[in-house]
Amino acid sequence: MAEAERVIGTPNVQREGEGADGQEAPSERPKGKRKIAVLFVVAIVAYLLDLGSKTLVVAKLENHEPISIVGDLLQLNAIRNAGAAFGIGEAFTVIFTIIAAGVVVVISRLARKLYSLPWAIALGLLLGGALGNLTDRIFRSPGVFKGEVVDFIAPKDFAVFNLADSAIVCGGILIVILSFRGLDPEGTVHKD
Repeated sequence: MAEAERVIGTPNVQREGEGADGQEAPSERPKGKRKIAVLFVVAIVAYLLDLGSKTLVVAKLENHEPISIVGDLLQLNAIRNAGAAFGIGEAFTVIFTIIAAGVVVVISRLARKLYSLPWAIALGLLLGGALGNLTDRIFRSPGVFKGEVVDFIAPKDFAVFNLADSAIVCGGILIVILSFRGLDPEGTVHKD
Protein backbone atom coordinates (compact mmCIF):
# COMPACT_ATOMS: atom_id res chain seq x y z
CA MET A 1 0.00 0.00 0.00
CA ALA A 2 1.87 3.09 -1.27
CA GLU A 3 0.69 6.45 0.03
CA ALA A 4 1.49 9.32 -2.37
CA GLU A 5 0.71 12.15 0.02
CA ARG A 6 -0.80 12.93 3.39
CA VAL A 7 -1.87 16.01 5.30
CA ILE A 8 0.83 17.26 7.64
CA GLY A 9 0.02 16.62 11.27
CA THR A 10 -2.57 13.93 10.64
CA PRO A 11 -2.11 10.31 11.62
CA ASN A 12 -1.34 7.86 8.85
CA VAL A 13 -4.59 5.89 9.21
CA GLN A 14 -7.44 5.07 6.89
CA ARG A 15 -10.35 7.49 7.34
CA GLU A 16 -13.98 7.05 6.48
CA GLY A 17 -14.52 7.67 2.77
CA GLU A 18 -11.04 6.54 1.75
CA GLY A 19 -10.19 3.57 -0.34
CA ALA A 20 -7.91 0.76 0.76
CA ASP A 21 -4.97 2.57 -0.83
CA GLY A 22 -5.45 5.52 1.59
CA GLN A 23 -6.33 8.02 -1.15
CA GLU A 24 -9.03 10.58 -0.46
CA ALA A 25 -11.82 11.24 -2.90
CA PRO A 26 -10.82 14.14 -5.17
CA SER A 27 -13.56 16.43 -3.82
CA GLU A 28 -12.39 16.21 -0.19
CA ARG A 29 -10.21 18.94 1.29
CA PRO A 30 -7.48 18.48 3.90
CA LYS A 31 -8.66 18.52 7.50
CA GLY A 32 -7.78 21.42 9.74
CA LYS A 33 -8.15 25.17 9.61
CA ARG A 34 -7.18 27.18 6.61
CA LYS A 35 -4.31 29.58 7.20
CA ILE A 36 -5.83 32.60 5.45
CA ALA A 37 -5.64 34.76 8.60
CA VAL A 38 -1.91 34.06 8.96
CA LEU A 39 -1.31 34.97 5.32
CA PHE A 40 -3.11 38.30 5.69
CA VAL A 41 -1.55 39.15 9.08
CA VAL A 42 1.96 38.54 7.67
CA ALA A 43 1.06 40.57 4.56
CA ILE A 44 -0.29 43.49 6.62
CA VAL A 45 2.75 43.54 8.91
CA ALA A 46 5.16 43.42 5.93
CA TYR A 47 3.15 46.12 4.14
CA LEU A 48 2.97 48.45 7.15
CA LEU A 49 6.69 48.06 7.91
CA ASP A 50 7.49 48.89 4.29
CA LEU A 51 5.08 51.82 4.14
CA GLY A 52 6.28 53.22 7.46
CA SER A 53 9.95 52.91 6.53
CA LYS A 54 9.39 54.61 3.16
CA THR A 55 7.41 57.42 4.77
CA LEU A 56 10.22 58.01 7.25
CA VAL A 57 12.89 57.84 4.52
CA VAL A 58 11.06 60.34 2.30
CA ALA A 59 10.54 62.72 5.24
CA LYS A 60 13.99 62.49 6.84
CA LEU A 61 16.52 61.07 4.37
CA GLU A 62 15.54 62.10 0.85
CA ASN A 63 17.73 64.93 -0.53
CA HIS A 64 20.24 64.40 2.30
CA GLU A 65 23.60 62.68 2.53
CA PRO A 66 23.53 58.89 3.05
CA ILE A 67 23.68 57.64 6.63
CA SER A 68 26.38 55.05 7.39
CA ILE A 69 25.14 52.10 9.42
CA VAL A 70 28.21 49.83 9.17
CA GLY A 71 30.96 52.04 7.76
CA ASP A 72 30.70 51.99 3.99
CA LEU A 73 29.46 48.36 4.01
CA LEU A 74 25.86 49.37 4.71
CA GLN A 75 24.25 52.76 4.28
CA LEU A 76 20.81 54.28 4.18
CA ASN A 77 20.57 56.20 0.91
CA ALA A 78 17.20 57.34 -0.42
CA ILE A 79 16.74 56.91 -4.17
CA ARG A 80 13.74 56.62 -6.48
CA ASN A 81 13.62 53.60 -8.78
CA ALA A 82 11.34 53.59 -11.84
CA GLY A 83 12.55 50.15 -12.94
CA ALA A 84 12.72 46.69 -11.47
CA ALA A 85 15.62 45.23 -9.47
CA PHE A 86 18.96 46.90 -10.17
CA GLY A 87 17.12 49.71 -12.02
CA ILE A 88 16.48 47.47 -15.02
CA GLY A 89 13.54 48.33 -17.29
CA GLU A 90 12.84 51.92 -16.30
CA ALA A 91 10.71 52.34 -19.43
CA PHE A 92 8.37 49.51 -18.31
CA THR A 93 6.98 50.94 -15.06
CA VAL A 94 3.37 50.34 -16.14
CA ILE A 95 4.16 46.68 -16.89
CA PHE A 96 5.74 46.22 -13.43
CA THR A 97 2.59 47.74 -11.93
CA ILE A 98 0.39 45.26 -13.81
CA ILE A 99 2.63 42.34 -12.77
CA ALA A 100 2.48 43.40 -9.10
CA ALA A 101 -1.32 43.70 -9.29
CA GLY A 102 -1.45 40.23 -10.88
CA VAL A 103 0.64 38.78 -8.03
CA VAL A 104 -1.80 40.26 -5.50
CA VAL A 105 -4.78 38.70 -7.33
CA VAL A 106 -3.13 35.26 -7.69
CA ILE A 107 -2.13 35.09 -4.02
CA SER A 108 -5.59 36.21 -2.92
CA ARG A 109 -7.18 33.45 -5.01
CA LEU A 110 -4.69 30.83 -3.78
CA ALA A 111 -5.55 31.71 -0.18
CA ARG A 112 -8.79 29.73 -0.47
CA LYS A 113 -6.79 26.48 -0.74
CA LEU A 114 -4.23 27.33 1.93
CA TYR A 115 -3.80 24.85 4.81
CA SER A 116 -0.03 25.08 5.32
CA LEU A 117 1.44 27.52 7.87
CA PRO A 118 4.84 27.81 6.11
CA TRP A 119 3.09 28.54 2.80
CA ALA A 120 0.87 31.12 4.54
CA ILE A 121 3.97 32.92 5.82
CA ALA A 122 5.73 32.75 2.43
CA LEU A 123 2.70 33.99 0.50
CA GLY A 124 2.05 36.67 3.13
CA LEU A 125 5.59 37.99 2.63
CA LEU A 126 5.11 38.02 -1.14
CA LEU A 127 1.72 39.72 -0.84
CA GLY A 128 2.94 42.37 1.61
CA GLY A 129 6.00 43.13 -0.52
CA ALA A 130 4.02 43.29 -3.74
CA LEU A 131 1.47 45.63 -2.13
CA GLY A 132 4.26 47.84 -0.79
CA ASN A 133 5.86 48.37 -4.17
CA LEU A 134 2.46 48.54 -5.89
CA THR A 135 1.49 51.40 -3.57
CA ASP A 136 4.58 53.31 -4.73
CA ARG A 137 3.81 52.56 -8.40
CA ILE A 138 0.27 53.89 -8.03
CA PHE A 139 0.64 56.84 -5.67
CA ARG A 140 4.17 58.25 -6.00
CA SER A 141 5.39 60.71 -8.63
CA PRO A 142 5.62 61.04 -11.57
CA GLY A 143 2.05 59.71 -11.78
CA VAL A 144 -0.48 56.90 -11.43
CA PHE A 145 0.92 53.53 -12.61
CA LYS A 146 4.26 55.24 -13.34
CA GLY A 147 5.33 55.95 -9.76
CA GLU A 148 8.91 55.42 -8.68
CA VAL A 149 9.63 53.02 -5.82
CA VAL A 150 11.48 54.41 -2.80
CA ASP A 151 14.65 52.38 -2.15
CA PHE A 152 17.00 53.10 0.72
CA ILE A 153 18.93 50.05 1.99
CA ALA A 154 22.32 50.33 0.28
CA PRO A 155 24.88 47.56 0.85
CA LYS A 156 28.30 48.24 -0.64
CA ASP A 157 28.64 47.08 -4.28
CA PHE A 158 25.02 45.90 -4.43
CA ALA A 159 21.64 47.26 -5.52
CA VAL A 160 19.70 49.65 -3.30
CA PHE A 161 16.45 48.06 -2.11
CA ASN A 162 13.62 48.43 0.42
CA LEU A 163 11.71 46.30 2.94
CA ALA A 164 9.12 45.27 0.31
CA ASP A 165 11.92 43.87 -1.85
CA SER A 166 13.29 42.02 1.19
CA ALA A 167 9.87 40.51 1.94
CA ILE A 168 9.48 39.37 -1.68
CA VAL A 169 12.92 37.75 -1.72
CA CYS A 170 12.42 36.04 1.66
CA GLY A 171 8.98 34.78 0.58
CA GLY A 172 10.42 33.50 -2.72
CA ILE A 173 13.28 31.67 -0.96
CA LEU A 174 10.81 30.07 1.45
CA ILE A 175 8.62 28.92 -1.45
CA VAL A 176 11.62 27.29 -3.16
CA ILE A 177 12.54 25.49 0.09
CA LEU A 178 8.95 24.31 0.62
CA SER A 179 8.74 23.10 -2.97
CA PHE A 180 11.97 21.12 -2.67
CA ARG A 181 10.67 19.55 0.54
CA GLY A 182 7.47 18.50 -1.29
CA LEU A 183 5.09 20.62 0.79
CA ASP A 184 2.06 21.98 -1.06
CA PRO A 185 -0.07 24.99 -0.07
CA GLU A 186 -2.93 22.56 0.60
CA GLY A 187 -0.84 21.04 3.42
CA THR A 188 0.05 17.81 1.64
CA VAL A 189 3.53 16.33 1.37
CA HIS A 190 4.68 14.49 -1.72
CA LYS A 191 7.13 11.68 -1.03
CA ASP A 192 8.37 11.41 -4.61
